[in-house]
Amino acid sequence: PLSQWLHRGLTEAGLEVVLMDTRQVKGALKAMPIKTDRRDAEGIARLLHLGWFRPVHCKSVSAQEIRALLGARKSIQQGVIALEMSLRGLLRNFGLKVGAISKGRFDARIQELVASNTTLVAATEPMLRARATLRHELARLERHVRSLAQDDPTCRLLMTMPAVGAVVALTFKSAVDDPARFSSSKKVGPWVGLPPSRQQSGERDVTGGITKAGDAHLRRALCQAATVMMNRGRGSWLRTWASRVAKRRGTKRAMVALARRIGVILHRMWLDGRNFRWEGAPEPIHA
Repeated sequence: PLSQWLHRGLTEAGLEVVLMDTRQVKGALKAMPIKTDRRDAEGIARLLHLGWFRPVHCKSVSAQEIRALLGARKSIQQGVIALEMSLRGLLRNFGLKVGAISKGRFDARIQELVASNTTLVAATEPMLRARATLRHELARLERHVRSLAQDDPTCRLLMTMPAVGAVVALTFKSAVDDPARFSSSKKVGPWVGLPPSRQQSGERDVTGGITKAGDAHLRRALCQAATVMMNRGRGSWLRTWASRVAKRRGTKRAMVALARRIGVILHRMWLDGRNFRWEGAPEPIHA
């Protein structure tokens, strides 16, 4: 975001700059009955003066560059999916069903369905060409992402954990940026918004879904890694632990707990400079 660019420029100019947690500031300013830019500025100044704010880490330039690359990959990926869904919906109006089909045979299937209708051919051909172009660019970006991860020592270390590939490793590295800013690896879970929320007042004590605070991209990547770990590839003590949680609490909660613990362990691996331990759990870390 623009705030990080401004932070860097103002810091280089010799000014003391702090980034504030927007959710916290919004909650503090909500009590003001009249909202104007002037009153907002005054409210923020009072928060700074009293120290009632939570500083936010300003990511390094390299971390922001990685996020830009991953963001471009995600946008193109979503573009491919959107075109495929649009093509399916377009043909469904004429009773033509694409069905389950591999990515490589998608074009041939569409062309087969519309071959007898010149108007549908004219409608689908530009979309198929756009999809082919996006897929080509996506493949190019995927190669660049894999190369970037393989050339980075931290990412290679993180990828020794099962289900952690180039995208998850780069997402984790760019989100955390500086592992030393967490006094304990256990704080990664709450920071990324994966612990359950809680509303307690008097005799009322309700535990809800996850807080969803923090970095949504990292939270999504950790959840995807947890899903892959539970269902594919070589087993490990971490999968065994998640399976026991699933028997007690259900699969969905086990997936969230596993995602939270993956984040905690990745941070500890990064700090210690150690590869993932396949046999036996390390020192107890409660996710």
